[in-house]
Amino acid sequence: MDSWIDFTALGKILVVGLLAGAGLPALFAVGLRLLSVTTDGSAEGAPKQPANPTGLILAGLCFAVIVAAIGYGIYLIVTG
Repeated sequence: MDSWIDFTALGKILVVGLLAGAGLPALFAVGLRLLSVTTDGSAEGAPKQPANPTGLILAGLCFAVIVAAIGYGIYLIVTG
């Protein structure tokens, strides 16, 4: 009966589905979280400072990976 099911293909579909279906939205959420990180002022009621440059760079990397995945998906659709 396992001649009807290609388990290698099924495994590939499962992995890509998990990465694209859960991984990319999770990476987007991490990127948004990194953008929203602020440092508190030294005194109570002091205005918050903008996010640190490291968080901005890491958020940019998260968004770049997402854009690259979207671009690769469009490439696969156009060429296939």
